[in-house]
Amino acid sequence: MKIVIFGLTITSSWGNGHATTYRSLVRALAARGHTVHFVEKDVEWYRSNRDTAEFPWCTVHLYRSWQRSRRRLLQLARDADSVIVGSYFPDAIVATQALLEHDCRPLLFYDIDTPITIARLRAYGRTDYLEATYVPAYDAYLSFSGGPITNEIERRFKSPRAIPFYCSVDPEIHRPRKTRERFRCDLSYLGTYASDRQQKLSAWLDGTARSMTDMKFIVAGPQYPTTLEWSKNVRHINHVAPAQHPAFYSSSRFTLNLTRKEMITAGYSPSVRLFEAAACGAVIISDRWHGIEEFFTPAREILLVDNEREVVDVLASLSEEERLRIGRDARDRILSEHTSLHRVLQFERIIEDCSAGKSHPIRSENEFRQISGLQAASSTAEKMPVATANTGT
Repeated sequence: MKIVIFGLTITSSWGNGHATTYRSLVRALAARGHTVHFVEKDVEWYRSNRDTAEFPWCTVHLYRSWQRSRRRLLQLARDADSVIVGSYFPDAIVATQALLEHDCRPLLFYDIDTPITIARLRAYGRTDYLEATYVPAYDAYLSFSGGPITNEIERRFKSPRAIPFYCSVDPEIHRPRKTRERFRCDLSYLGTYASDRQQKLSAWLDGTARSMTDMKFIVAGPQYPTTLEWSKNVRHINHVAPAQHPAFYSSSRFTLNLTRKEMITAGYSPSVRLFEAAACGAVIISDRWHGIEEFFTPAREILLVDNEREVVDVLASLSEEERLRIGRDARDRILSEHTSLHRVLQFERIIEDCSAGKSHPIRSENEFRQISGLQAASSTAEKMPVATANTGT
C-alpha cells in the first residue's frame, strides 16, 4: 500500500511523544512492504532540534506554507491507498477539508492525544487540529486511548469506527542494553515537563532523593523551569535522544512513570514511554489509573504506588531477584502484545474494513453538520485554552 501520513513530527522527538510513535509504526509498515510518505510542517522548534537526519523507511515531505504547498501535497495523497491525519498536525483542519473534497480515501484520524482532544471537543466543539463536525467524515478514528472513550467517540461524536490503537515499540531498538555510566542511577524519570505531573515528580522522585541520600536519581527531559531546585543527588539531563532511551532505562534500577491528568481521567491510556521502558526490561514504578491492569499485571509486571513513602519502600526493600523478575515479565508482556508489528497488522485489518465500506465523499461544511448532528465551532472556541502535545512523553 501507499500510505500518506500528515503528522506533527517524525524528524524531532524534542518535547513530544509523537516522533518515536511514528518512527516505530513507519519502520514496521516499511518492513511489511508498504510505501510510506510522511508530511510534516517545517516549524522552527523541530527544525532546530532534529535528532535524526535519515529516514530509509519513508519519504519525509517538509513544507512551510499549506497554501503554497497545497497542490503538491494533495497530488501526493490522491493515489494513496490510505491517508492519515494526526493530532496536532498544524494544518489538520484545512488539510482534512481538502482531502475530503478530493475524495482521498480511506481517510483516518490518528489521535496520539485522545484524552486532551476529547476533553476539548466536549468543552468547545473543536481543537486546533480537529473540529467535532469532521469526526464522522473520517473512515476511522484511531485512538491512543481505549476503554469508554472510544464508545463516546462513536456515540457522541458520530465516528463510524473508533478503534483503540495503542502506541507500540520496535523490539529491535527497545531491548535491554549494557549499563551506561552516564545514566546509572537508582531511580530515573524520562519525560517533558508538565505542570500537572510536577507535584508527583517533586514528591515521588525528589522527595525520595532527600530521604535516601546514598542513592542516585535522574530526571531527563526538556522544558523544566530553571527555578526548579533539585536535591543534590538528583541530576537533570535536558534531553535524551531516542537512540539512547534503551541505555537510559537499562541503567536505572527503577524508572518512574507519571501520567498526565487528562490520561488519568480517561483511563486506558498507556504512554509510549511506558511501553518503551517495559520493552527494555526496566522495573517500572507507576501511579495508578483506570485500565492499567489491561496492559500490566500489578506486582508482577509493574509496581503501583500512591505516595512517596511507598516509593521509598520499594527502593529500600525489593530484592534484586524480584526486581529482575518484574523487569523480565514486563518485557515479555509488551513483546507479546504491543510491538510495532502488532500495530501494523491491526492497521492493515482496519484499512481492509474501511475499504470494504468506503464512504461517499462529503464536500461541504453543511454536510458535515447534517451528518454529525453537531454544531460547527462557535465563538466559544476563541476562549479555548492552548494545549501542548505532551501526552505521549
